Amino acid sequence: MRKAIVYASVHHGNTEKLVKRIAEECQVDLIDTVKQQKADLSDYDMIGFASGIYYSKFHQSILKFAERNLPEDKKVFLICTYGGSENYKSIEQTLKKKHASVIGKFGCKGYDTFGPFKLVGGIAKGHPNEEDMKNAVDFVKGLH
Repeated sequence: MRKAIVYASVHHGNTEKLVKRIAEECQVDLIDTVKQQKADLSDYDMIGFASGIYYSKFHQSILKFAERNLPEDKKVFLICTYGGSENYKSIEQTLKKKHASVIGKFGCKGYDTFGPFKLVGGIAKGHPNEEDMKNAVDFVKGLH
């Protein structure tokens, strides 16, 4: 079963830490939307979308990538890192248009120094930590 994770990690590299660990331990191809805006996803059985949460949304590059590149009727899983709270609504709107089946969601805290958090030295320092990464790997291994 071929799996890919399409991701964007631009602030502190939180999401990239997770997806790289997943790729090390699971057979998953990684596609960084910041560097690559196009990819043929038709041969993948399962596609993950991973992002930090920016203004309560997945990163804009992920949303655009999914809109342009996601084939119809694919199995999809979602991963996010967040300082405040997880939020999947923005990506789910795009996936609905593509008739994708969301088969699982995983979220964990990520170090965040955006806006007012900068004044206090950030929140969720040290995340994602080793336990978060293990949980992310277990999440992907459990997908069918």
